[in-house]
Amino acid sequence: MLDVKLEQLLEAGVHFGHQKSRWNPKMRPYIFGVRGKIHIIDLRKTIKHLKNAYEVMRTYSAQGRSILFVGTKKQIKDIIAEEAQRAGVYWVSERWLGGMMTNFRTIRQSVQRLRQIEKMFEDKTTEQLTKKEVNILRKKLERLNTVLGGVRDMENPPDLIYLVDPTNEKTAVLEARKLGIPIVAIVDTNCDPDLIDHIIPGNDDAIKSVRLITSIMADAVIDGRSGGQLGSSFARKMKQEKPDEGEVVEEGGEIQEEKSGEQSEDTENQ
Repeated sequence: MLDVKLEQLLEAGVHFGHQKSRWNPKMRPYIFGVRGKIHIIDLRKTIKHLKNAYEVMRTYSAQGRSILFVGTKKQIKDIIAEEAQRAGVYWVSERWLGGMMTNFRTIRQSVQRLRQIEKMFEDKTTEQLTKKEVNILRKKLERLNTVLGGVRDMENPPDLIYLVDPTNEKTAVLEARKLGIPIVAIVDTNCDPDLIDHIIPGNDDAIKSVRLITSIMADAVIDGRSGGQLGSSFARKMKQEKPDEGEVVEEGGEIQEEKSGEQSEDTENQ
């Protein structure tokens, strides 16, 4: 079972929501209060839902079912790719192509094209082309790899999706719901929790928050695949580190400023 501590979530800034003016009223049950016009998420609820999400991810992994990690916002896309690869699951971290699940056959055709171009470079077929044609193919290959690299081996739509920020990934959410694919997601105070099967109330903008929660989800996948023998790397880390004592939630504090800065970097997360 996941052993998650309140102090670790506080340190990562998981509790910082959006400005009060931008909230979704459906998130009311998960909000602790307001500080400096910023909603504060109730971390007791976060821990409860995080443990549930961990068990969902672990169970799907133990059953050998396919899992897809999704997160395309600039500041967190590398985290998604890194943790997905660590867990050995599929991922989309650059751009969600419309129809990636609902028009899966077309996506597979694009993957096939990617492999054809790769083969042309491998077997030196490109030597028969002009320099301009080779450059066009190379750019196309790079573009296809960037968008489809994380799903190139996914033969069918996934059985489960973990994503960061349903509001930003609304197309992925709608496609998953249309196909009946369950979703585990970090849900901030501006999101609609009714669209998500297994929510994790938390800060979906701050790098520390997303890295912490996503690493826990990756641990769950690894734990499930190992039959529960490895345990959570997060839990092992908690045993080794003693969190800082004292008041962490401060108006205008460092983590709050970090979230605000990241929102403006990502088109103000509208």
